[in-house]
Amino acid sequence: MKLIRKLEDFPSHLRGGALSIGNFDGVHRGHAHLIERLKAQAVAFGGPAIVFTFDPHPVRLLNQIKAPPPLTWTDRKAELLGMLGVDIVLAYPTNRELLELSHQEFFEQIVEKKLGAQAMVEGPNFFFGKNRTGNTDALRELCDARSIALEIVAPIVVDNEFISSSRVRELLAAGEVELATHMLTQPYRLRGMVTHGAGRGSELGFPTANLSAVDTLVPGIGVYAGKAHVDHTCRWAAIHIGPSPTFGDKSKIEVHILDFSSSIYGRTVEIEFVREIRTSKKFESAAALQVQLHNDINQIRQIAGELSKKVDS
Repeated sequence: MKLIRKLEDFPSHLRGGALSIGNFDGVHRGHAHLIERLKAQAVAFGGPAIVFTFDPHPVRLLNQIKAPPPLTWTDRKAELLGMLGVDIVLAYPTNRELLELSHQEFFEQIVEKKLGAQAMVEGPNFFFGKNRTGNTDALRELCDARSIALEIVAPIVVDNEFISSSRVRELLAAGEVELATHMLTQPYRLRGMVTHGAGRGSELGFPTANLSAVDTLVPGIGVYAGKAHVDHTCRWAAIHIGPSPTFGDKSKIEVHILDFSSSIYGRTVEIEFVREIRTSKKFESAAALQVQLHNDINQIRQIAGELSKKVDS
């Protein structure tokens, strides 16, 4: 997979492929279904499967207050799309000039002239152009006039629910990370910079990495079993999100990486959420909290063992 961040860097020899335009936030199973059809169109026309996405989401420029927290950062989104078989991810740096283009101008300048698409694949709720004036009917008209194949892919339903980025956000905000994973193509991740905390974790025998500068949605308050990705290695971890009621600390993200002792201050760590194991609560003493932390770690090791057996079976 090739990630391109500037439209002018798009190689002319890659024109003539199949194109899908959208935010693809989270890269969920609905997106995966669309990508399958995109790849089929790319094969049919003998060109690359191309995703055109936006960095940042256009709503963050138009109305930052109403902009939903993203589920993926650009490099992670491109990685996930590449895992699904996309050849090129064009992450267009969203600007006012782009947002002022009418849907006809957007189609002519980008889809037709720059990318030379021979086919397009979109979902039924696709909108494009200034003030979202272009819809699938307008796209059909533009494609038909230029002999560009267009396929509109129906949304995916899981457990009587339509899969959407909005629904994934709701589940994560409620701490329902397992249900969110069921809708995603990969378990949910966030990333952050490791900074110094109060040091209470070390005093209790459970040193934690405190994450700051997190640029995606943070799941709801609670304690989670998860994994920490550091320098291309992956280890199980206990993740606490929220304030520390026992000590009266403000809300934060704390990660205790199992069987790990290296210093990672100032480093970027990616955290993957597997299962919520309990809510956050106030303990009568530090000793009582310490007992609970031992129980949390034992439960996480048990989860790790269970999932390992499923993979091996």
